[in-house]
Amino acid sequence: MGVVAAIVWVIYAGLTNFDAAKAFDFPPGAFTLDQRFFLGGGAALLKTVYDYWGYYNVNFFAGEVKDPQKTIPRAIILSISLVAAIYIVMNIAILGVIPWREFADLASSDALRQHMISTLMERLYGTTAGTIATVLIMWTAFASVFSLLLGYSRVPFAAAEDGNYFKVFAKLHEKNRFPYVSLLIMAAAAGLFCFFRLADIIAAMVVIRILIQFLAQIIGLLILRRTRPDIPRPFKMWLYPVPAIVALAGFLYVMFMRNGFQTQIIYAAALIVAGLIIYFIRAYRRKEYPFDPVVTNEA
Repeated sequence: MGVVAAIVWVIYAGLTNFDAAKAFDFPPGAFTLDQRFFLGGGAALLKTVYDYWGYYNVNFFAGEVKDPQKTIPRAIILSISLVAAIYIVMNIAILGVIPWREFADLASSDALRQHMISTLMERLYGTTAGTIATVLIMWTAFASVFSLLLGYSRVPFAAAEDGNYFKVFAKLHEKNRFPYVSLLIMAAAAGLFCFFRLADIIAAMVVIRILIQFLAQIIGLLILRRTRPDIPRPFKMWLYPVPAIVALAGFLYVMFMRNGFQTQIIYAAALIVAGLIIYFIRAYRRKEYPFDPVVTNEA
């Protein structure tokens, strides 16, 4: 309710004081398809992808969802649609009050970007409104992290239950039956990252997840559908493989089409190498793939 109140207030404030001349005052050559256009698009999409990521939080609760084959796709589509509508309306509403040229002013852009909503409310309604808006934004950020932690804590919990992660993460709260160890440890890790620059954290999270998770999942799906057409597929993809290929191209664009992407690629590569080393050591000790003698003989 706090998040909804903050969103509604921002949209109402922006639209009731909206100036189309400010919102749609595009600079010369804004839509010229040159290198700057595509680099700017990649940089903007990096943060946009991060803003949309809550859409698949429902997947982490798949084992607790009724009729997941229908509920999960509907939840994802509804989430993306709502976020898109809110995202577009809020940004246009803000730009109708605070012109984009102020964001381009190097002398004030950093402070303005960090306190955008507070500045909007302060200009429209005064200092007290700006303070209230700041509190609501902090509340919104907490609500976002809290809801995502509830979902992400299920990942190490499920892995631990399957014997693929540290056993302590499989512990459930005696009364309320949620993975409290996983939740507390991930919350502590999230707290540590609050001491880093948000822009650096977002860039690293997006690129690392694209390279390690999203691209691997898309390629894995394409290989699995081709090599194992016999296995059950309860979830269907319309127009397969077009959505997977479009997503692959889109994620590659976001990952590479911006300045300074090499740093995050190095982080992701280091994690992949470390993960492979740990996996192969564990697989060798437990005689699992690719060190399973049965699988090797069959191959």
